[in-house]
Formats: sequence, structure tokens, C-alpha cells
Amino acid sequence: MNFHQSPNVYVEQVHLKVTNKDRALSFYQEILGLQVLKESRTMVVFTVDGKTPILTILEPEQVTAKEARRTGLYHFALLLPTRADLAACLKHLMESGYPLQGASDHLVSEAIYLADPDGNGIEVYADRPSEKWEWSEGMVQMDTAPLDVEELFQQWNGEVWRGLPKETIIGHIHLHVADLHAAQQFYCDGLGFDIVTRYGEQALFISSGNYHHHIGLNTWNGRGAQPPSEKSAGLEYFTLIYPNKEEMMQTIKRLNNRHDSIQVEGEEIKLIDPSGTRLVLTTRA
Repeated sequence: MNFHQSPNVYVEQVHLKVTNKDRALSFYQEILGLQVLKESRTMVVFTVDGKTPILTILEPEQVTAKEARRTGLYHFALLLPTRADLAACLKHLMESGYPLQGASDHLVSEAIYLADPDGNGIEVYADRPSEKWEWSEGMVQMDTAPLDVEELFQQWNGEVWRGLPKETIIGHIHLHVADLHAAQQFYCDGLGFDIVTRYGEQALFISSGNYHHHIGLNTWNGRGAQPPSEKSAGLEYFTLIYPNKEEMMQTIKRLNNRHDSIQVEGEEIKLIDPSGTRLVLTTRA
């Protein structure tokens, strides 16, 4: 089942601010295996298929280092098509010598964690077949167990690493928020996502169409954490794709009823969540 197409709502693109465009370009191209689609003096747009943007980095004027313990990006997650692709990526990353932050088995998926040179978190993962996910009372069962690297490497087909597969997509995004209840009201009551996993009062996973999560929300940087300054490296914004304009208009009505700030620009709706994170709603229909 494809959880990243209509009628689901899903993350399509991520835009990041970095302190050094050339350094970030080297990382995302050589270490992570993205392709350059477009480049200017201060910006790079990356792709995996040679035509579709997936990640944009921008070096703004007077940008500062990523501020600690703020709201915003915890990580964005690149979803690979197969376990064999994940094995090949892990082998490449280990051979590159670039530091990894962890590797986990989440039952529904297997994941590798790292960060770019500015500290922007990244997850690279592959899903297990959705038929094998276990659900209980509407909640999907997840865990954070050590990844069985030896078993995963048995999936590697021996091919030379040539970058991320062209079928790679943004699988989900995980955000630090200031208040979990306010975030739930915005993303679930407003944007229409469903809760699929809850970790007490610290974290919430939400999705569309019974995916294990399109968005993660946590208060691990502290309840009441402040948003980063405009000059801080980190998340600029991310894009959510809605199946059609009608559903987008219903979303606008729900958000207007909650007195949320909305800015409409052409086919896009620009929003700021209760924790100060920017996002854009649009549709491909």
C-alpha cells in the first residue's frame, strides 16, 4: 500500500537553512547521495529522480548556528523502497566514516540516524510490509530496539553505491513542539491527521490513511520551548500535499474556526503551527 499518494495527506518537501551552502552541498550530495537539481549562490535544490525536488537548502544572510533546545526540526526522514536499499545505504555511510547517531528497529520499520553538518536531524529508513504491522485499539505497535545490522546486510546485493534510489521520498517529519495538546489541536483537529501512537505526555505520532506516522511531535526539548530565531540554521518549512482543493478548503475552514493565521498565495496555503514551525499546504490535483 502506498501511503504517500492520494487520498492521503503526506510530507513531500523539506526546506532547511544552513550556515555554509557548499559544506551542506558536499554532505547531501556525497554522503547522503542526493542529486543537484538546481543551484544558485545561496541555494541548492536536491532530487533523487532528476526532476522532482525533495530537499532544498538555503544559506540566508547573517545566518547563525542552529540554536539548541528550541522547537522545530527533530529530524526529517527519507524513506527507501526496500531493505536492500537500506542495507546498501548503511554500508556506504559506514565506509564513508561519517558519524552516525544510531540505528533502530521500530517494528514497522528499520532506521538509520545521522545529522547534517549544521545539526539538522536525518532518518533514513525502510518500512516493513504494512500487513505485518500490529494494531491495538487503533494504535500501531512500535518500539525502539537495536537494529540487527548483520541480518540487514544479508539483504545487500553487492552493487556499488550510486546514491539514493530514484524512488526515495520524504517518509515523515518529526518536530519538537512546545505543547503537545496545542500541537494535537493544530495537526489533528485542524489539518485532519489521526493519532496512531502516543507516548504519554511527551510524544505523539499522527498520520493519514493508517500509516505508522507522517508526522511525529514531541516535547523532548522541554515544554514551553521557544521557537528558533529567524537567523538560526534549521527548518525553514515543510510542504504537505493534500489530495484535492476541496479538502484543502475544508482544512482552511477548520483552521479559520480556530483563529489560526493563514496566508494564501496562489495554489499554496502558508501556515505557522503553535510552536512557530512554518509549513505549506498544496495539492497536486
